[in-house]
Amino acid sequence: MTAPAHARTSADLIRAEEPVLAHNYHPLPVVVARAEGAWVEDVEGRRYLDMLAGYSALNFGHRHPALIQAAHDQLDRLTLTSRAFHNDRLAEFAERLAALTGLDMVLPMNTGAEAVESGIKVARKWAYDVKGVPDGQATIVVAADNFHGRTTTIVSFSTDETARAGFGPFTPGFRIVPYNDLAALEEAVDETTAAVLIEPIQGEAGVIIPDEGYLAGVRELTRRKGCLFIADEIQSGLGRTGRTLAVEHESVVPDVLLLGKALGGGIVPVSAVVARREVMGVLGPGEHGSTFGGNPLAAAVGTAVVGLLETGEFQRRADELGLVLSEGLEALRGHGVSGFRARGLWAGVDVDPALGTGREISERLMREGILVKDTHGSTIRLAPPLTVTADELRSALGTLEKVLGQAG
Repeated sequence: MTAPAHARTSADLIRAEEPVLAHNYHPLPVVVARAEGAWVEDVEGRRYLDMLAGYSALNFGHRHPALIQAAHDQLDRLTLTSRAFHNDRLAEFAERLAALTGLDMVLPMNTGAEAVESGIKVARKWAYDVKGVPDGQATIVVAADNFHGRTTTIVSFSTDETARAGFGPFTPGFRIVPYNDLAALEEAVDETTAAVLIEPIQGEAGVIIPDEGYLAGVRELTRRKGCLFIADEIQSGLGRTGRTLAVEHESVVPDVLLLGKALGGGIVPVSAVVARREVMGVLGPGEHGSTFGGNPLAAAVGTAVVGLLETGEFQRRADELGLVLSEGLEALRGHGVSGFRARGLWAGVDVDPALGTGREISERLMREGILVKDTHGSTIRLAPPLTVTADELRSALGTLEKVLGQAG
């Protein structure tokens, strides 16, 4: 007989997954059972400081009281209607999210990849209906080393062979240019271009921050060339970088904004495409949809998330604590850290390859009670909840210094 989960050890549970779960992830060997704020606890009761926050899905920490309360209250009333009917939570969610982002209309979906796929559809429809691109000829320009998801269409314009190899044939209609290269972008955009789709900061690539002026340049170029600017803020948005949106660092407003992860508060999957009215207005009934997109539970939680961001508290925390993070990483430069890129509470940290791979460093930190995740090679990413304290950050950086010292 199989023992109940609460009576089984981490090793038992990890072994139990092996024959029944698809092997599309390679998680660290920690089995989380409980969480609160910036901390998680495994089945044996060991505590870990979560410095990953669900790839920014947990910007407000685990089980934020306001978000839990919103979910509990809604669970007692209504969870799902589908969009076959109206529900009493959706209008407020859409109104407040549009106001928060400075745009006009909201298309609610569930996952980040769904938001990207939806944004692609909206851009193509706009190109045909408004711009006048001949049917079937619309193109979208993207950046190399992007990460927008792993659906078939999205991996069609990925340069990550791990996500791409073996999954063709691929969807046509995309042009890939180097990231942070306005000249290459200018050359790639032509009369068939529906949109330029980029991450304001490339997260999966190692928290790659473009040169100052790049985002403003993308905005100017897309306006001049008569195409849309789609900003994928699924990881970078909703307070992570010290602003509501990462594009705000250059005072840029895109035509289309893709949101996800933190929009669900770590409780339910919530994503959205937010756009100018003349762009989103191209969609008609039956042309796109989702059974769960905009469901009452998601709308209630999403509205509570927007409410937290409307105060500005979390943006300020990320901005102020980002200085603590950057100063701590700067002190480690040359002492196991060969370089880093940080904005707000988000950093990609390059570890001296002689000290280990990113995976090996992540495992050593896990054994010391700090959870992070590697990206590529010897790079690890840090993205703690925005509820983390300065002391907790300094403690995590001290543990990183200790682990790097031991590795040396």
